[in-house]
Amino acid sequence: MRFKPFCASTDGIMKQYVIDEIRLQDYGKIKAYLDDTLGKSGIEGLYWLSVDESILSEIQKAHTDCAPFFMALELGEDRLCGELLVRTRKRVRCDCIHYADDRQRDWLIRTVDAIFEKLEIVT
Repeated sequence: MRFKPFCASTDGIMKQYVIDEIRLQDYGKIKAYLDDTLGKSGIEGLYWLSVDESILSEIQKAHTDCAPFFMALELGEDRLCGELLVRTRKRVRCDCIHYADDRQRDWLIRTVDAIFEKLEIVT
C-alpha cells in the first residue's frame, strides 16, 4: 500500500494549515529539524506532532487509553502541511478523534510558525 500524501489528496475534505513555496535549501533544514525533534514515522515525509495535553478536549482527556494524541505534519519538497485532525495512533475510529478546535488549531499554527522562526526561514 502506497502512502497518499494528505496535502495532495482530492478524495475528500481535509482541513489543514499549509506553508507552500518552500525553497529547496529550506526543505533540507526543515527535514533535518523534524527528523531530529519528532523522529521518523516510518513513512517518508510524515511526522507525528504530539499535542500539548493542556489543550486536549474533554473527551480526549477522558480517553486515557487512546493517549497520546497527535497531529500529522507532512513535509514535501515545496510545502509543509499540518493536518488539523487530532488523532491517536492506537485506533482508527473513536469519538476522541476529531478536527482541532480553535485552541488546538491555533497551537498547531504557533508551533509550525515557531519552527520556521527557529530555523530562520522567512514565510
